[in-house]
Order: sequence, then structure tokens, then C-alpha cells
Amino acid sequence: MPRKGWSLISQTLVDVTVETARSYPRLIMEANGSGSQGFPELKNDTFLRAAWGEDTDYTPVWCMRQAGRYLPEFRETRAAQDFFSTCRSPEACCELTLQPLRRFPLDAAIIFSDILVVPQALGMEVTMVPGKGPSFPEPLREERDLERLRDPATVTSELSYVFQAITLTRQQLAGRVPLIGFAGAPWTLMTYMIEGGGSSTMAQAKRWLYQKPQASHQLLRILTDALVPYLVGQVAAGAQALQLFESHAGHLGPQLFSKFALPYIRDVAKQVKARLQEAGLAPVPMIIFAKDGHFALEELAHAGYEVVGLDWTVAPKKARERVGKTVTLQGNLDPCALYASKEEIGRLVQQMLDDFGPQRYIANLGHGLYPDMDPEHVGAFVDAVHRHSRLLRQN
Repeated sequence: MPRKGWSLISQTLVDVTVETARSYPRLIMEANGSGSQGFPELKNDTFLRAAWGEDTDYTPVWCMRQAGRYLPEFRETRAAQDFFSTCRSPEACCELTLQPLRRFPLDAAIIFSDILVVPQALGMEVTMVPGKGPSFPEPLREERDLERLRDPATVTSELSYVFQAITLTRQQLAGRVPLIGFAGAPWTLMTYMIEGGGSSTMAQAKRWLYQKPQASHQLLRILTDALVPYLVGQVAAGAQALQLFESHAGHLGPQLFSKFALPYIRDVAKQVKARLQEAGLAPVPMIIFAKDGHFALEELAHAGYEVVGLDWTVAPKKARERVGKTVTLQGNLDPCALYASKEEIGRLVQQMLDDFGPQRYIANLGHGLYPDMDPEHVGAFVDAVHRHSRLLRQN
């Protein structure tokens, strides 16, 4: 089917998304409002204030993949069904999102889902193979394969279960902490759709960039036009912040990143903010996390996001010098540091906090938690952030 008029389709889809979200019971149309719209009043807004660049009494902390296999209760909940069946169950997603909050005094929750629900919604089959990870039985190989993709106009209806999970989770959080929604960035999604799964080189996807640049831009535009209303729909359903994961930024050098990733990262932020305003929804802070994208820190800091996430390969002081003081930084403890003793974790956290400074900062890991990590060491990380950041402010 010819791909024409994507801008018109995208705008129409935003309207449909917001109307669909408004039909959810007890839906709030304010990003962090009170119970007047049906959601409990937010009690801990430290994460949101840090994201907006406001002063906080301590450094807020959350962990990427904080709802994950390192928790025995997560493994027990997941045992009864396959991964994407779990993603399609609002009740299961809500439960998995809340589990880490019951253990640790985290300052934000992130909805349990997966970035690959978007390619699924576009009509591609995706399975999660134990021991291997995501698999696309029929990846995109030729330019004509783009015709297999559904119109972006179908995506939000296909992903209504994500919106339902967000709304349910906002209710069940009872205002304890804000809820983060998320999606994969266009280039990262493109890599999976072409490679058919994970890859150490992304050679097939990068082959497209060099041999099929026009088709590559067409695919990246399709993904952008799907992501914008999807993210707007998440806010309409109750998400109070959004994170865009450019997990495969490091496979691109500066030139390819500037040509095939950065323009779409910018466009997502610009369009989401505009559509939220048009829909009468309150603005939410947006986070960009481009793993191994250290070569583009300055560009990312001016891409329209309030927060720039850092992986553990970036020195905090140098990052702050490069991005300036107009954005909040997030990160960036090496996840493997959680294999250290609790005492060493505390020392490493103290050094990290000293390097980032007390304000315009959200503590996190430099990537997600790994399945074999000790939950007690995750708790030690969270407690150390709170403890040392309060001491840092006193001094």
C-alpha cells in the first residue's frame, strides 16, 4: 500500500488516541493533577521537580528495568504466561510495575511493557525466545517489505492495552510516586525490525542506511508517526513523564546518528509537546536515553528533552560541562557495580552524587538491572542515593 500523507494520518491518529483515552474510566487529563480528575493526589513529586529543573530536598532515584527478573515475585507472576501475553494484560503489567515499589523507596515507577509492542502493532510478528530474546520470524529485508506494515493510524487502537495498564497503575499507585511511560526511538525499533532480533553489529540495519537511504527514512518516518500518538496516548492515560530509549545509538557514528537518528528524536519531542498542548493535556517532562551516544551529548541536550540520560561510560562532570545547565541529567552508575558489597555500593554512589552535584539530577543506573542481581543490593543503591544526597545538601 502506498505510504502517502503521513502527517495527516498522524494528526488524525492523535485525535483518535485522545478520544479513546478519554473513554477510560476515571481517566485524568492532567499530567500530575489531583483526585479531582479521578487519580489520587501525588504525594512525592521529587522526580518530576528534578526533571523540570527545580530544586529538590534530595536526589530522586529510580532504576531502568526495576520491574524485572531480579525479583522473585516478578518471576512468579510471569511464570504463568509468555512475555508478550503479559504485556497485553493490564492487570499483570500493573502488578509488575508496583512490585519494586513495595520493596524499595523509589521516587518513580515505570510502566511494565516493551519497546517492541510498536512493531507488533504495525503488523510484524515478534516472539520472545527464552535464552535468546526477541525474534522476528519475518524481518524487513527489501524496500517492498515496508508495504507489509500497517498504517500508523491503527497503532494506538492495537496498543489500547498499554493505555489501560497505565490508567490502572496510576490508580493503584495511590499517588505514591509519578508513573513514567516510554517507547523505543525510531532507529532502535528499525534495527530490530530489520535484524530480526538482537545483533552485535547491526550490519543489516546499517546496510539499509548506506544502500537504501530513502527507504530507511521512509521507515523511520512511519515509526515516528506511530510513536507520537502512542506517547500522547500514554499521557492521556495517566503517564506523568516519558522516556525515549535510543538503545542502539552506539552502533551509529556521529554522521549516521545526525542523519538517521537525531532528526527523528527531535521530531518526536517536538510533535509530542505540540499535540499535548493541542489536546489540552498538561506538559510532562521527557527523557532521552541514547546508550553509547556520548558523541552526541550536545545535540541531545538541545533536542527538546528536559532530561538527558547517561550510560556509565560518560564522566558526569564532563557531561555537565558539555550539556550546560539547561537540562537535567540522569544516570549513570555501572549496573555491574551492584555486584559489589553494600559498602562499596555506598562509596560508589557517594562519588557519583559528588560528581553530578545536588540539583538538576536524577540518579539511576547507566543501563537496566540484570536478572541475576541481588534485590538487597538494589535496595542498598536506592538507600545510598537518598542518604548521601541529603548529606550533600547539608554541606
